[in-house]
Amino acid sequence: MSKAEMKLDLSRIVLIGRTFDEYMAMFNLSKEDLLGCRVLDCPAGGCSFTAIASQLGADVTATDIAYYHDFSQLEEKGFQDIEHVIEHMENAKGNFLWDYFKSSDELKKHRIQALTDCAADMKSSPNRYVPAELPTLPFHDNQFDLTLSAHFLFMYADRLDYNFHLDTIRELLRVTTQEIRIFPLIDLSCKRYEHLDRLIEDLHRQGCSTEEIIVPYEFQKGANSMLRICKN
Repeated sequence: MSKAEMKLDLSRIVLIGRTFDEYMAMFNLSKEDLLGCRVLDCPAGGCSFTAIASQLGADVTATDIAYYHDFSQLEEKGFQDIEHVIEHMENAKGNFLWDYFKSSDELKKHRIQALTDCAADMKSSPNRYVPAELPTLPFHDNQFDLTLSAHFLFMYADRLDYNFHLDTIRELLRVTTQEIRIFPLIDLSCKRYEHLDRLIEDLHRQGCSTEEIIVPYEFQKGANSMLRICKN
């Protein structure tokens, strides 16, 4: 299967979204942080951050490999993926803390709200949703002030090797003037990304400063900190 065909194979894409409020907690942000800020959400999936933050006056762009597909197809696929995840949540409940969400029903409600807000914004402002396949982005150098990356890097360490992580972060740095925030710092087995210290050393050699910050959000056990990478 060619690279282009893989992009168009909708069955390979899972579209699960987080809400704006989750993003604010995951990345330790305030609404004031977003005002006048050019923000990139990468990869954004079916999250509602772009939709809601844009309503508040932020200049947000979302990018994801999923956006190669028709937005109506993505919306339909997203609702199917939510049903699939919730159906299988019972078997994995022990990997999660049920403080932010009190039940799988409440979790489902939030995931549906995120996807609904995202899908509506895709249809009304499609220019905000840009297709891309990491580790390459179709943006200019220093196009954004802040880049947010949730539930992708580090989480899939069993499928994405170290060089992919490093190349992706370098690309995020290329398009960002100030800082990148990555959440969480664990993989799907709830263990800290095994090459994180090596990655941080490589970033320091590149002239960046880094900080691991505990945030007021934890759903997957151990997923309560982000990596802040600043360009010096």
